[in-house]
Amino acid sequence: MSTIEETQVTPVTIGGTRGGPKVRTLRKDRWWLAPVATVAGLSTFVAYSAWAAFVNSDYYHAPYLSPFYSPCVASNCVYQQLPIIGTWWRISPAIIVLVFPLGFRLTCYYYRKAYYRSFWWAPPACGVSDARSRYTGETRFPLIWQNIHRWFFYFGVIFVVFLGIDAVHAFDFPNGWGMGLGSLILTLDFVLLGLYTFSCHACRHLCGGQVDQFSKHPIRYRAWRTVSKLNPNHQLFAWLSLFWVAFTDLYVRLVASGAIRDPRFF
Repeated sequence: MSTIEETQVTPVTIGGTRGGPKVRTLRKDRWWLAPVATVAGLSTFVAYSAWAAFVNSDYYHAPYLSPFYSPCVASNCVYQQLPIIGTWWRISPAIIVLVFPLGFRLTCYYYRKAYYRSFWWAPPACGVSDARSRYTGETRFPLIWQNIHRWFFYFGVIFVVFLGIDAVHAFDFPNGWGMGLGSLILTLDFVLLGLYTFSCHACRHLCGGQVDQFSKHPIRYRAWRTVSKLNPNHQLFAWLSLFWVAFTDLYVRLVASGAIRDPRFF
């Protein structure tokens, strides 16, 4: 027989209701480093991707296509991969493309936590009170739109397929099949974005979230087990893929503009 000793607990109130007018904490460590780094990382990516989308040049150098412009769905694309939008579209085709990947990331469960904590301080860290006195969750406009994340996931899968096609095409040079540094960069971009997409919580729910008895659905069970192994690393895949997709666009841009030379291995 075991007994549980009674202990006296002293309640501690930090910052009043949801933080009150001032953010207060008992923490002595540098808890603010994580939200500051998140703000810097996400802001840099948003600024670069916006510039890359509107500049509308140097996004294709055979056989490399920037992931920001894939699939090229407008007829004004330099590389007409899937020109389903006619000549009436006069501005950058990347604006059409980036709506869906950015929407997928914006509504992602991990990124919600990241920018809620870093930009809104709701709360900025564990043990640190909120910067706001009220909290309504994602039940009101505009945050209720976060619930469309699973629909953006479906579009995300489509974009991963096109990135896979781009990765294969990156080995098909005008003078025949080969491999350059860009081929490896685009292939790794496809792998990282695929890992980020398929480690998503929405993907895990799609595989097994509505199954009552896995024994009756062995295929979905195996898919759920696979995604469940990827899911703990979703945050890591989110940051690696975010950095690498921007780096991939930058590499293609530098090669297309003639700023650097793409080394060929064979």
